[in-house]
Amino acid sequence: MTDASVPRRRPVHPRPALGRRGGAVAAGLAIALVLSACGTSRPTALDRPSGQSQSTAGPAATDQPSGGEVAGTVNVFAAASLTETFTTLGRQFEEAHPGTKVVLNFGPSSGLATQINQGAPADVFASASTTNMTQVLKQGNADRATTFAKNVMEIAIPATNPAHVTGVDDLGRPGLKVAVCQPEVPCGVIARRVFAKAGVNVTPVSLETDVKSVLTKVALGEVDAGLVYVTDVKTAGSKVAGIRIPSRVNASTDYPIAVLKHSGNAAAARAFTDYVLSPHGGSVMRSGGFTKP
Repeated sequence: MTDASVPRRRPVHPRPALGRRGGAVAAGLAIALVLSACGTSRPTALDRPSGQSQSTAGPAATDQPSGGEVAGTVNVFAAASLTETFTTLGRQFEEAHPGTKVVLNFGPSSGLATQINQGAPADVFASASTTNMTQVLKQGNADRATTFAKNVMEIAIPATNPAHVTGVDDLGRPGLKVAVCQPEVPCGVIARRVFAKAGVNVTPVSLETDVKSVLTKVALGEVDAGLVYVTDVKTAGSKVAGIRIPSRVNASTDYPIAVLKHSGNAAAARAFTDYVLSPHGGSVMRSGGFTKP
């Protein structure tokens, strides 16, 4: 125990006797103090955390709350292509903020946006398309969104490449089995842009609900090729190989993130969003193959 923690004794001095008038004054002061202590206190500016914002978008990206300031569960709806990076960020966020739990729900951005607009209990939405985020904004379920990453397409093929695919032009070859995302899903929208820019007529044999489903088809050898994001090929392991698409015919998509307006845990939602937008979050995204917006 340090000296500062030991209460010091003060010398006791005898109190002078109070006259009748002095005793009355002292009694009056005592009663006033008691009444003051029993009254209802009103919050002042000092009671409010400094820098607190009323905006659902939260404070600046670099203003990360310390571990004890947020707690509870934060439900994050995120595009399937964010599976690996957001799993990492979610785990790290929990470690940095003891008492929090990040529940991740991955899926196609279009489907997640629909669920949110129908009242699904979500706190944060991270989309693989500005179009799907706009749907949420227009319905009044978020005030604003911030773009935090960008992604481009790549051809995924089985590691042994049995169909000898070498580029985008091969995807239009008769008899070649190609898988892409459904037309309303961001990866399906971007795939069509690539085909249009390359002037290739592709007839997919499989239209998948999200990019991870396309990747699974390729990894299992059920198709000869699939159009996915470059980040998916990076995380797929040895079962899948990738063929880069020339920039002149490739297409990209932006990833916006937003705190949802009717979040059940707005403080944790803002903190997680700030964590994704922070320099550390950007580093995790880049290590996963994403680029700056």
